[in-house]
Parts: sequence; C-alpha cells; structure tokens
Amino acid sequence: MVETLVQNIVFGLLLGALYGLAAVGLSLVFGVTKFLNVAHGELLMLGGYASFWLFNLYRVDPFLSLPLAALALVVVGVVLYLLLFSRTVKMDEEQKVQTTMLIGFGVSVILQNLAQRLWTADDRSITTAYSRMSWTLFDIRFPIVRVVSMVVALVLVIALHQFLQRSYFGKAIRATVEDWEEATIIGIDTHRVYLVAFIIGAALAGMAGTLVSVGYSIVPSMGLEWTLVCLVVMTLGGLGSIIGTFVGGLILGVAQALTAFAVGGAYRQVVGLLLFLLVLAVRPQGLFGVKEG
Repeated sequence: MVETLVQNIVFGLLLGALYGLAAVGLSLVFGVTKFLNVAHGELLMLGGYASFWLFNLYRVDPFLSLPLAALALVVVGVVLYLLLFSRTVKMDEEQKVQTTMLIGFGVSVILQNLAQRLWTADDRSITTAYSRMSWTLFDIRFPIVRVVSMVVALVLVIALHQFLQRSYFGKAIRATVEDWEEATIIGIDTHRVYLVAFIIGAALAGMAGTLVSVGYSIVPSMGLEWTLVCLVVMTLGGLGSIIGTFVGGLILGVAQALTAFAVGGAYRQVVGLLLFLLVLAVRPQGLFGVKEG
C-alpha cells in the first residue's frame, strides 16, 4: 500500500507539472491584460494537434516539435489579439473581464467545432519508440516521457520567470502590471506589452498541449476541462507569481492523485473545485500571491 501511495504521488507530480505550465500562460495573460481568456484550453488543444500531425505526417519527434507548436500558437495568438481582444484594451477592468470572457467562450466553441470537423472526435496521442519506457527506483516507476515533460515544463517556467525579472521587456511587463497609466507616462508601449503577454501565454499553452499529447491524449472537447484546471491552479498559486502558479499545479496534481487513491478516480476532479472554493474563502490572493495594500 505504501508503494502504491508513493506511486500515485509521483504520477500526481508529473501531471501537476503540466497543470502548472498550462496555468502559467493563463495567469500571465490575466495578470498583465486582465483578459479572462476562457479559450485557453482550446489553444492547448491546438498545440497538441500540431505536434500530433507533425509526428504522424513527417515523423518529427514531439519534443523537437515544441518550438514549432509554440510558433503556430504565436500566430493564432496574434490573430486572436488583433481581431478580438485588442478591442477591449480601453475598457475598465470589470467590463474588460466580462467582455473577454464572452469573447473567449465564442472562440472556444468555434475552435472546438472546427477541430472536431477537421480531425473527428477520436482520442489522439503520440506513440514513440520510447513511450512505454520507464525507470524504476525502489519499485517506483518513472515513465520517461512524463519525467522529460516535467523537466521541460520546469525549464520553461524558470526561463519565463528569468525573462520577467531580468530582461528590459520583462521589467516593462511588470511595470504595466503595477500601474499601466504610470508605465505609459514613462514611455512604455502598453499595447505592445499586452500583445507580447498574450502571445507568450498562447505559446505556453501550445507547448503544454504538445506535452499532453505525448504523455496522455488529446480530443477536441478537452479545452473546457483544461481551462477549468488552469483557473483552479491560477487561483491556488496566486496571481503575479509565476513559480507559485507552477507549484499550485503540482499541489493540484498530487491532491487529485491522493483523492483517486483514497476514494476512487471518479472523485479526482471534485478535489480541484473544493481547493478552489477553500482558497477563495481563506486566502483569496492564493498561496503565493501578495495581498493588495
């Protein structure tokens, strides 16, 4: 029983890393722009399909296709921002959240139906020569694909954190988050900052989709589930904390794994909603967020 418990925790951490990577993109977009893009899960789905077809048509290894999936989602992000989301930039915060949420719902429905028409509703996944390989340590199995995915997710999150902390444009993004009006006065192009934040979030979603397709499976209807997961993780980790959001994903993954171990897999999704409500009630700024004022 102890080995089974530890094995479940390991699987929870590996899945939680994907939760964290996906949620970091949504957290960045919302933190900078106050756009609540509920089509974020569909962007992840598109990234998964991009890598799936690159592998099946051209035999491109899924981990090598990460930059290509990111580039494809950058293009999608630019189109969505310029055609739809940019029109809400001048709205006040509350109206912006409501309007972008409605826009996101529309985009979500369109992308989901388009994917189903193009690629059917069948589950898809990438099966490579090393997909079934694993390491064993103290009778605990570590699937190679999922371990590498976790390492890639961690590297991407750390790289984003360093970009925001050390680069000039990263500092411009943080200044815009603090006070966009003051940032505009000192010469920061906030519209450009919003665009860059949006496409970074889309690129992270695309790469998360690639990692999901190689370790799990993708389907056109997966977007809503992943958007809800990202919202829970974003709330759990706290807005404004990139590393905190990633840790929030790990916490959710382990919590789901322990729930499945204790009471069955049918209840693993419920624990996310319970954590969401608990954090909102006890610590609304999240576990790693900073309380305003």
